[in-house]
Amino acid sequence: MTADTIAINQLMDKFDGHHSVWLFGYGSLIYKADFPYLQRRPASIAGWTRRFWQGSHDHRGTPEAPGRVVTLIEEPGAICHGMAYLITPEVFVHLDHREKNGYLRLPLSITFEDEDEVEGLVYIATPDNTAFLGAASEQEIAAHIARAAGPSGPNSDYLNHLASALRELGRHDQHVFEIERHLAALQSK
Repeated sequence: MTADTIAINQLMDKFDGHHSVWLFGYGSLIYKADFPYLQRRPASIAGWTRRFWQGSHDHRGTPEAPGRVVTLIEEPGAICHGMAYLITPEVFVHLDHREKNGYLRLPLSITFEDEDEVEGLVYIATPDNTAFLGAASEQEIAAHIARAAGPSGPNSDYLNHLASALRELGRHDQHVFEIERHLAALQSK
């Protein structure tokens, strides 16, 4: 599948006719809501885990030297914490462009902190997109992030902002925090 997913996402009609829909953010969408929203609530999704396995050719890297950003990988029993936004369908024009590098809009169940559940959507970069980098050790990912930069800035900023946002939510993510620890060790040399 091509990394440019704008046209594919525009075909998603699951929420056509809805005045609003919940969007789950688990990466930069936690801390960088550069779009209008009606509500914002901490939330989680079940059966998925956050991983720095997606390449970023357009924000935190370049086509020649992609950065690494998060996507979701299915994992039974896992819970991924993040932020949910109630948005209007007009926001998809912006989000489809922002998330165009391999991310598909997919429907899923979102659980709020009060245990209420709603059907919403999430952008996930699946392993079959051409920008997918795949698994690597946290140490290898940190080294990759340390040397990557793109139009949105250093890849390390993305990692550090995400780790900080998760701490503000009171949520622990072993994968993210291990990469952050390795990156700090590399930068202190």
